[in-house]
Amino acid sequence: MSVLLIEDDPMIGQSLVRALNDAGVMVDWIRDGVKGQVAIESSAHALVLLDLGLPLKSGFEVLQSIRNCGNRTPLFIITARDEIDDRVAGLDLGADDYLIKPFGFKELMARMRSVLRRKSQTMTTVSNGEITIDLATHEATYRKKTHLLSVKELALLHGLIEHPGMIFSRGQIEKRLYGWNEEVESNVVEVLIHALRKKFDNEIIRNVRGIGWMVLKHPS
Repeated sequence: MSVLLIEDDPMIGQSLVRALNDAGVMVDWIRDGVKGQVAIESSAHALVLLDLGLPLKSGFEVLQSIRNCGNRTPLFIITARDEIDDRVAGLDLGADDYLIKPFGFKELMARMRSVLRRKSQTMTTVSNGEITIDLATHEATYRKKTHLLSVKELALLHGLIEHPGMIFSRGQIEKRLYGWNEEVESNVVEVLIHALRKKFDNEIIRNVRGIGWMVLKHPS
């Protein structure tokens, strides 16, 4: 599992990264709101941990922006602000949970597991309007063709479908396919895309020369 941590406090950030890594969770750590929002919009993390008091752009502003754009990545607010009004505002803007610092790491992990379980129960399929993936069966359907996908084929296509119309670079796709400690296989992106095109159609994934790959957004 990959988590995006948006936190400007170095001591808290280092502590959370270390604890999450020890628990087998991969972490990307961003330290300001502007870069944090870009990271949420351009990558595929299982969950976001978002501080409120960030430089350049507040956590509230980041949350409001991504939810207004339709991004539904599970997100926890982690903050020292314990006022009821702040908690209500964060939840109303679309946060999945709100943890007040300092909090216990075991509680954080338990709440993360709870949110991800709820998401898996309510989102068994994803679609860009033309391609549909069943996350439970690992089957994809495109233009009336249905095929079973390998784990990495599923991860690649799922990542593209979550952000239709967005161009993903080779590095962004490889990050979706591998953990930090795994060695990336040569040409794995091209091999997987070739396999998906062979199963379905060349147009299922579009190449943008010199930049990367994408799937188009279609009306549902």
